[in-house]
Amino acid sequence: MRVVYVIDSVSRVGGAEQGLVAMAPLLVRAGVELQVAFLKESPGGFQEELRAAGAEPVPVLRGSRPARLAALRAEFRRRRPDLVHTTLYESDVLGRPAALAARVPVVSSLVNSAYGPEHLRARGLSPWKVRAAQGVDALTAQGVRRFHALTDHVADAMAARLLVPRRRIDVVPRGRDPQLLGTATPQRRAAVRATLGLGDEVPVVLAAARQQYQKGLDVLLSAWPEVRAARPDAVLLLAGSRGAETARLEQLAARTEGVRFLGPRDDVFDLMAAADVCAVPSRWEGLGSAAMEAMGVGVPLVCADVPALRETVGSEDYALLVPPQRPRELAAALLRALDGPGEALVRAKAARARFLTRYTLQQVSARMVEFYERALA
Repeated sequence: MRVVYVIDSVSRVGGAEQGLVAMAPLLVRAGVELQVAFLKESPGGFQEELRAAGAEPVPVLRGSRPARLAALRAEFRRRRPDLVHTTLYESDVLGRPAALAARVPVVSSLVNSAYGPEHLRARGLSPWKVRAAQGVDALTAQGVRRFHALTDHVADAMAARLLVPRRRIDVVPRGRDPQLLGTATPQRRAAVRATLGLGDEVPVVLAAARQQYQKGLDVLLSAWPEVRAARPDAVLLLAGSRGAETARLEQLAARTEGVRFLGPRDDVFDLMAAADVCAVPSRWEGLGSAAMEAMGVGVPLVCADVPALRETVGSEDYALLVPPQRPRELAAALLRALDGPGEALVRAKAARARFLTRYTLQQVSARMVEFYERALA
């Protein structure tokens, strides 16, 4: 089976890119001849990892949208794949019509619940631009043979917002390799903390996310003074790339103590193993990769109770869930996890068992191959 996978970039900062690179070796091993077409410059990206997996990175870097659409159509006509798979907005609205023009079946991934009320209220987003983007997305979606959504919540929401039948959407989550994640052992915890200059008794909260409005890091920083008032030695580690919210986050961090900005990291799983709690305060998610990864590592979780995160973590048997955008409730949940390590570890152990039954890379990759086969059938 020959598949051209179209994605906005192969940079190292996004969940869609990381998910693709993680799954690529298993897709190739399952018999998928995989080319990855990307539309934006990605210096220092995942090109080498894709080649090592047996996939071919294909840059499509023309300046304008019409030029990139034409270049994609030419690539599809030249390669004659069995299937084109598009992921993320730019790739969707260009890759779909290019595939149809080249007479190649196209499938698309739905990785977030876009175009909802929360997006219309987001800082930096114009409501009319959100609606215009929704119109283009919905129009190009009509030619898609099947859709892949990360959660049932995303499938239900996007079926309505893109005006496509729910029966054309299959749900396949992202996955991670348990061996690559590792587990939160005392030895690993001590070794990672030593590199950070943190003692074993220091209460550590980690948030691994891009500095964007969606991720709710401002809510976490608004909650932090209350955590510090109760635990004056607590440290908050923020791992992730800079973004539209960076200036605001730095202002909030300047008002309190114990906050460290770590920047983009390639050792997030180690940081999770060193933390007492992993916080995921997102305003919305498509799946919540950081939460899923923390489940796999076996670190206690405090998550915003938004639909996709609740679907991923399951219930409060596995993580503490708090209403989104409520700093005081978030602070209380973080303190409950820090002050009750025994109870928190019981939830973490249950969460890891849930991860092993739902989110291993081998399981997810097999389901993605089945999705391709259904689309071709």
